[in-house]
Amino acid sequence: MTILVTGATGTVGRHLVEQLLSKGEQVRALSRNPERAGLPPAAEVVKGDLMEPASLIPALTGVQAMYLFPSSDQEGAALETPPEVVKLVAEAGVQRMTYLTLYGSGPVEEAIQASGMQWTFLQPVGFMANALDDWQAWVRKKGEVSVFGGHVRTAIIHEADIAAVASVTLLEPGHHERCYTLTGPELISPQEQVALISQAIGRPIAFISLSEQEARARWEDQGYDEETIAFFVEMNSTPPEIATTVAPTVEQITGRPAQSFATWVEQHRQAFL
Repeated sequence: MTILVTGATGTVGRHLVEQLLSKGEQVRALSRNPERAGLPPAAEVVKGDLMEPASLIPALTGVQAMYLFPSSDQEGAALETPPEVVKLVAEAGVQRMTYLTLYGSGPVEEAIQASGMQWTFLQPVGFMANALDDWQAWVRKKGEVSVFGGHVRTAIIHEADIAAVASVTLLEPGHHERCYTLTGPELISPQEQVALISQAIGRPIAFISLSEQEARARWEDQGYDEETIAFFVEMNSTPPEIATTVAPTVEQITGRPAQSFATWVEQHRQAFL
């Protein structure tokens, strides 16, 4: 079976490509820059951009299943994959789709549900990998991390666990019309995350609490739009119950427990040194 993985060089996509290849599947990996993808040689890397739906048409030939993730056309913009992508995918004869949903419902989700394909939605409540994206440079250069809502505990998940669930839903029956909430095995706050990173690298990391005003100013400087900033404020101050409840979904679907943040830190320790 040929499986198309979009966002193949991203946080979840890279893990998914490797996991599917390890199971002997034919993987077609979509990338805006195939020459810089850096994926395993066994993956067929093809050029395409979700924000330009027509660019996907060549990549869809012979594809039976597809992993789709939210995309955007510019840094800091809300992730809004065009619903037209779903129409093209269905017309190409793709039979099964797994979609990484951030909000649970919207135009893309509605298009998938009406497409006639078998579909599964995966909704992670937060990503452990955000620690790498957001804090790596600060830890390495200044030995500090500054965060808004540093005391708030959520059930963030290891990106490899998201990929593991995606792999099962793409390859095995029984997941049609299901929306799975994905969490890690524990509730943990940013301050506690920083403490674990500090312990792993063997040196102190100063933790600085930002006010909402300071956080908003930082996100504006980083180019995020107001809708995204409002979402960040909510998630970092009063996250919904779904984000603060540990779910057993990873173990139920994959047969093994979700990985802890301590495990994630050990795997990424070198990045913070």
